[in-house]
Amino acid sequence: MTIRTPQPARSIADLSTPAVVVDIDALEHNLAAMSERLPGALLRPHVKAHKSTALAALQHQHGHHNFTCATVREMIGMATMITIAVDSDATVDAAARAGIKHVLIDVNIGLPRCGCAPHDAARLAERARTKGIVVRGVMGYEGHLMVNENRATQQTDTLAAMDVLRAAASEVGGDVMSAGGTGNYDVHASHRTTTGVTEVQAGSYALMDTYYSTLGLPFRQALSIVGTVVSSHDKWAVADVGLKSLGMDHGDPTIADHKVWFCSDEHITFATEKSADAATRTPQPAVGTRVRIVPAHVDPTMAMHEHLWLVRGDEVLDRLPIDLRGW
Repeated sequence: MTIRTPQPARSIADLSTPAVVVDIDALEHNLAAMSERLPGALLRPHVKAHKSTALAALQHQHGHHNFTCATVREMIGMATMITIAVDSDATVDAAARAGIKHVLIDVNIGLPRCGCAPHDAARLAERARTKGIVVRGVMGYEGHLMVNENRATQQTDTLAAMDVLRAAASEVGGDVMSAGGTGNYDVHASHRTTTGVTEVQAGSYALMDTYYSTLGLPFRQALSIVGTVVSSHDKWAVADVGLKSLGMDHGDPTIADHKVWFCSDEHITFATEKSADAATRTPQPAVGTRVRIVPAHVDPTMAMHEHLWLVRGDEVLDRLPIDLRGW
């Protein structure tokens, strides 16, 4: 990887906060670990997890040349040849009006979000073909199965969901069967010859968050939000990282060796873990202290910031744009 080091080199202490920082060594570890397990076209990284063409370029260097997008802004930023997912007459017709040449039929395999009923997939595929669209295959997202500390149950449920998707794929035709994510990427890696899945749409593996940290995955926490302590008291301290800087839908963020009390618009209130003996209690961090805050959900966190800083320890190596934000 080529890193453009600012001159003079900067420290995390120099950054305005809140600041998104990504540990370059952890990031490189994560990219290498995934490319070893799901090399080349077996992985279609989801750029919604970082929203940065610069990070996508690093994934490209590790052999992943196709990407998954969630928004038009992401597609425009990443576009070469676009394949979109459709799950209804209306979306098929919209694709045809827009001149889209390739689609996947999005099939509901258990997550109550997007996706057609499995029995309707073949009909939608035929509708698309009558409009001159190439149907490349199917996709499904078993997002409800991404986090389960009982990995045996997760595997069983994932394989059952793939049975549904594979049945739809046999009726739809095409050579693509796309599914999965960071939370169950290893199930797909171990069973890809039986499930029929041709690519996994994992995204969070590159930067990681606390939501996935319970699963024992071989990926390191690369992302944190650096904050500055702006108020300090006997029992708690406050830093300048709040709801407007963090994705909170998966719960509170964490701060190493501290207890997070709550987040408000611009602040996080937390306390140093203390012993029962008042004489040995560790004081709260002083005003001006830098703290690293790890979000529970990386995707919405990245969408709240304009750029990230690549770092090694406290040294700042480079600044990269988060240029795929917005819609």
